[in-house]
Amino acid sequence: MRDSVKRKIKNFLGQSGIHLFLILVSVSCIFPLLWMIGSALKTQQTVFSDMRLFPAQPHWENFYTAWVEGGFGIYFFNSVFYTVTVVAGIVFISSLAAYAFSRLEFPGKNFFFLMFLVAMMIPLPGSFVPLYVLLVKLHLVNTRIGYILAMINVGLSLSIFLLKTFFDKLPKDLEDAGRIDGCSKFGIYWHVALPMARPALAVVIIFNALNVWNEYILAMLIFSSKSLMPLQRGLMVFQGAHITQYPLLMAGITITVLPIILIYLFMQRHIISGLTAGAIRG
Repeated sequence: MRDSVKRKIKNFLGQSGIHLFLILVSVSCIFPLLWMIGSALKTQQTVFSDMRLFPAQPHWENFYTAWVEGGFGIYFFNSVFYTVTVVAGIVFISSLAAYAFSRLEFPGKNFFFLMFLVAMMIPLPGSFVPLYVLLVKLHLVNTRIGYILAMINVGLSLSIFLLKTFFDKLPKDLEDAGRIDGCSKFGIYWHVALPMARPALAVVIIFNALNVWNEYILAMLIFSSKSLMPLQRGLMVFQGAHITQYPLLMAGITITVLPIILIYLFMQRHIISGLTAGAIRG
């Protein structure tokens, strides 16, 4: 009986220690975000003198100034357009390629798939150099289509790998049933394989959306026109013009960060379900 009590106390202390550690980590992650939002609601005179996390009289007009005068409205809609377009392109191309690698037989199949795996080992900044040179030769620098095509290229390797490993696990009986119903190879892909791959597609969509939304280096190389810049690139331009106006700068950063945080919070269960459903099983 005494050993049982000691075991329960030991388990309680161990669990309490783990939870305390996780709480401290959570606070260390959440506090900078709260401080950023609170600073965005202060004035230039009170941002360093008012130590409260949120001011008694919030200045919401800082967000309006950053959105309109700072150009964040244009940057925001550019980022939304790039994210939706790039992710749609990646999903369509990578799902077709992954299904072909998984189910079709053609010359060089293993070699080409190996090349996609090798491309995953190249650091992203390293891949931007040949991409930029290619865009220069094609006269696509400082264009939307140039940035979109480059970002689709960046996201293909990992997406093809994730979807192929998922398609490999799908039972072939489903495809045989589709053939009996008269489906072509593309029909089986579209009506059978793709709907079954929803968990893996959710992972691909979320990971690539995060990547496109947060991308900065390639946008810095390609864009020189403010009207074409996404949020991360526009934020640096805004910072250069308002580096001493901290409330406006914090408002701009908040506009940049909050949308992707909200999307991740709402979509995190799809990431977990996608991974546990076999999206990265080999």
